[in-house]
Amino acid sequence: MAKCEVCGNDYDMSFEIHAKGGVHTYDSFECAIHGMAPICEHCGCRIVGHGVSADGHWYCCAHCAREKGVSAIVDHVGAASG
Repeated sequence: MAKCEVCGNDYDMSFEIHAKGGVHTYDSFECAIHGMAPICEHCGCRIVGHGVSADGHWYCCAHCAREKGVSAIVDHVGAASG
């Protein structure tokens, strides 16, 4: 068994994630997200998807980037049907 580095649970089904030369142990995907996902620099949510970056800053979406003054990033817009 191994102890989760986020919640401290000693769990027989814990798992390791190897990233950037480090090894991290978690007992759930939820804890892995809390331990590893970047945080949006505007709204503070965890960036679980791709997110966007500008000038070394991370945002969960183009809206949050624009709220911080980044104008070059836009959300994906689907083609108009018809």
